[in-house]
Amino acid sequence: MNPVLQSIFLLICSNVFMTFAWYAHLKELNNKPWIIAAFVSWGIALFEYLLQVPANRIGYRVLTVGQLKIMQEIITLSIFVPFSVMYLKEPLKLDYLWAGLCLVGAVYFMFRGA
Repeated sequence: MNPVLQSIFLLICSNVFMTFAWYAHLKELNNKPWIIAAFVSWGIALFEYLLQVPANRIGYRVLTVGQLKIMQEIITLSIFVPFSVMYLKEPLKLDYLWAGLCLVGAVYFMFRGA
């Protein structure tokens, strides 16, 4: 399989775990002490790292670290927005669109000439 596609797939899976590790405790563990939320988040984050590290190693064979980072940010926003709207019941804001457009610009600058 193409290393870029492998990296994208692993980063998408990694980001699902990362988003839950970072934000699900706000809804699910908001009545628990922060230390409990931290340990639960670390447990979830372990799975994120088990996907994220190989994703970056595979992607780094054919992409620069800057390209990997921008790709990661696009994936993060693509996972975070639906998560915050559907899971955390946050309102969908136009600011997500503006942030996404800024990332499109970042993609252009990082991948031009590649």
